[in-house]
Amino acid sequence: MTEELLVDARDRMGKSVESTSAEFGSVRTGRASPALLDRVMVDYYGAQTPLRQLATINAPEARMLTVQPYDQSSMKAIEKGIIEAQLGLTPSNDGQIARLVIPEMTEERRREMVKVARNIAEEGRVAIRNIRRDCMHDLRELKESGETGADDEHRAETELQRLTDERTAQLDALLKGKEEEILEV
Repeated sequence: MTEELLVDARDRMGKSVESTSAEFGSVRTGRASPALLDRVMVDYYGAQTPLRQLATINAPEARMLTVQPYDQSSMKAIEKGIIEAQLGLTPSNDGQIARLVIPEMTEERRREMVKVARNIAEEGRVAIRNIRRDCMHDLRELKESGETGADDEHRAETELQRLTDERTAQLDALLKGKEEEILEV
């Protein structure tokens, strides 16, 4: 029973790390990345639709993104969605493709983006600690109900703490890489 709890905790912590990694992709750096537009929602015929479902997004140059809608009549709605996402990007279009030039980030803006990345990493750490707390609670309940012994509970808690430390270290490594990418000039 304790092994099942540990496997579940391992899976959930892994998903938490993956989710945090995906959120790091939406943090703006000095480089163009299609992941910047992952959070952009467009009002498409009255329904809020993710931009990725309405257009092809490419990064042809280091400082430019192109958005080519599948339906040319949605160009105005796509431009409006990008502006409303408050990414600091202004689209310009030629009727076929919207181009987004990524401006050079100031030192102050880079520092702000590092703070955003640190907050995302902290949310990931909190999620991992919550998973640990839930699993610890379940382990104690198993011990109190007599389904496992004190030694098994202690071994499982030690393994759970090791797993927590491992996942937290993964998040810290992801954060370090993202900070270097943001501060790179």
